[in-house]
Amino acid sequence: MSNKLIIFSAPSGSGKTTIVKHLLNKIDSLAFSVSVTTRQKRPNEKNGRDYYFYSENEFLKAIKNDSFLEYEEVYKGLFYGTLKSEVERLWAAGKTVIFDVDVIGGLNIKKFYGDQALAVFLRPPSIRTLMERLRKRETEVEHRLMERIEKAKSELIYEHQFDKVIVNDVLNDTFETAENTVAKFLESED
Repeated sequence: MSNKLIIFSAPSGSGKTTIVKHLLNKIDSLAFSVSVTTRQKRPNEKNGRDYYFYSENEFLKAIKNDSFLEYEEVYKGLFYGTLKSEVERLWAAGKTVIFDVDVIGGLNIKKFYGDQALAVFLRPPSIRTLMERLRKRETEVEHRLMERIEKAKSELIYEHQFDKVIVNDVLNDTFETAENTVAKFLESED
């Protein structure tokens, strides 16, 4: 079996982290690819588990050293990226790598790995629902919330470029669809 990757991408607040955590608890062969970010650590987040938290200078140095598989400046001064070394580390441990990344990052990883990767787009049932979910988080000031909503609208146009689209409306249904989609991909021949 060759090394495989599973990519979950979605606009912020669509539930991709919830779905990925569920899959990690259900499927032993999966291992989470921890991304790098320059954003501030939230309460209960741990460096190396949720993200690798870099300063902007550290991130820019890693770009210069070609350390990233993909990266993006999501908002001014706010970077996210996937380290090449993270994928290699997890493959060396015999794991299937699962990603929780933004839409453009997901497409870039899919482009890099082709058929080795399953790219899943998790779509909110509506922009209104997405806005309600983001407000409930209480992690954003209003102008940042509106930036996220505008970004989400622009990201929805990419959903047709993914291998599978799952609408995250009823969470238990989404869990089941995600489990079935991943299991089918993992069982497929290379």
